[in-house]
Amino acid sequence: MSALNELIHQPTRLRIMAALSALAPGAEVEFAYLRELLGLTDGNLGAHLLKLEEAGYVRSRKAFVGRKPRTYLALTPLGQHAFAEHLAALRAILAPDLNGPEGRGEEVGDGAGHPR
Repeated sequence: MSALNELIHQPTRLRIMAALSALAPGAEVEFAYLRELLGLTDGNLGAHLLKLEEAGYVRSRKAFVGRKPRTYLALTPLGQHAFAEHLAALRAILAPDLNGPEGRGEEVGDGAGHPR
């Protein structure tokens, strides 16, 4: 079973990773769009993105459109993999394997032969 990724598990970073993972392969999203989508401030988004970039999960690309600087963001292959593993760990918690010890499909009783 995969373990939860503590870096990704933080709620804001989880939302960032989810938004970026929804992009088509090779696609990027502009910083301002992501900020508006998630309802974050520049500083808050920037701080969380820095942590994700330092881990190698997110890449940023800076460019100019006309004379205005723009930052474009995307998940790296490592980020895609880490997010997929985190989702697998969440799914395992939410829907344990029916053949595992917690989900054999057997009714649990109260010890006196009465189902709960």
